[in-house]
Amino acid sequence: MINFRELLSSGDVLCGTMVTLASTEVVEALAHIGFDWLFIDAEHSPLSAKEVRNIIQTAGSTPCLVRIASKEKVQIQQALDAGSAGIIVPSVNTAEDAQYVVDCAKYPPNGSRGIGLSRANTYGLRFHEYLERANQELAVVIQAEHIDAVNNIERICSVEGIDGVFVGPYDLSASLNKTGLLDDKEVVSAIEHVRDVCVDKKMPLGFFGIDAVDVSAKVAEGFTLLCSGLDISFMTGGAQDTLTRLREGE
Repeated sequence: MINFRELLSSGDVLCGTMVTLASTEVVEALAHIGFDWLFIDAEHSPLSAKEVRNIIQTAGSTPCLVRIASKEKVQIQQALDAGSAGIIVPSVNTAEDAQYVVDCAKYPPNGSRGIGLSRANTYGLRFHEYLERANQELAVVIQAEHIDAVNNIERICSVEGIDGVFVGPYDLSASLNKTGLLDDKEVVSAIEHVRDVCVDKKMPLGFFGIDAVDVSAKVAEGFTLLCSGLDISFMTGGAQDTLTRLREGE
């Protein structure tokens, strides 16, 4: 098991990309590229629990964080039982939300995560070893993607067991009625507030964007958990570029 909590707290820049397709061939190819981590999106793609597990298996030594569909306990447990390095939880807008997520993700006495045989504990072969290490090594990252989360970010970051905050700029802009206007002053100010609080509290920060150059620029602002691009866009972008070149050669 990869200690992703330790990776996050190290301050090293971690470069990842998003997986939305259930294709093991695509995941295997991405894992060979050399990304530090993979962002499995089970919120905005129709990935089942079994498909998420297959993606993690195929990724091999490349750690995977799973963005679950909702902050329900069963979603959290299934993502962790599949052998992920941690979870990214959407719609965490209050400290109470954050505390609930931590409780679901941690084994007793730190939480109430259910105990069972799973891929994460090698189907029982490393059962006790996994139980001893899971609470210390699995990462719990929440998404700040609503103005309510922005307003409550100090209290959210104070919840023990939260290991990182991933900014969701698009949903955040929508919550301000500025959908997609990421350069709007109000949206920028909200993101900056989250950043300032997290930097002050030494809370690891994550950010996703389509443009890798824009995402990379966030490092100077204190963001270290970076994610850019996604599998389907790599395919469509490459296909469009190839078609354009073919047309130009006609």
